[in-house]
Amino acid sequence: MITLRQSPFDLFERLDQQLSQAERVPAAEIHETADHYTVRLELPGVSRESIEVKATDRTLSVSAERRHPNSKNAAEEKPSEDTARLSEFRYGTWSRSFRFGQGLNRDAVQANYRDGVLEITAAKAQSHTSVTVAVDA
Repeated sequence: MITLRQSPFDLFERLDQQLSQAERVPAAEIHETADHYTVRLELPGVSRESIEVKATDRTLSVSAERRHPNSKNAAEEKPSEDTARLSEFRYGTWSRSFRFGQGLNRDAVQANYRDGVLEITAAKAQSHTSVTVAVDA
């Protein structure tokens, strides 16, 4: 007989936390051609200055912050005369990484942000190095 060590309500609470985190991560699509990858992310309400894109050998990492319109920065809120009666918007920071099967040319990564969509074009690395390995007897 299997017994639950956690309350079913704990499981619902964990599920709710995971769903709220998933809603904060933007939708993405990745396209591949013979010479490059294109990554598109939906980022409505995010300022261009808060977006950071980093590229390593095979990974693109994107992070950003969606700030509350009444705040000067993430840690400091100015007093507001209006009070939200309902708000389903998600504010805060997030980070997302994408790993590719082929290496990236880090010097040829370009990012464009327009109309709430971030488009990153990453050229594939064209270096095909091979090594001859001596076999010991």
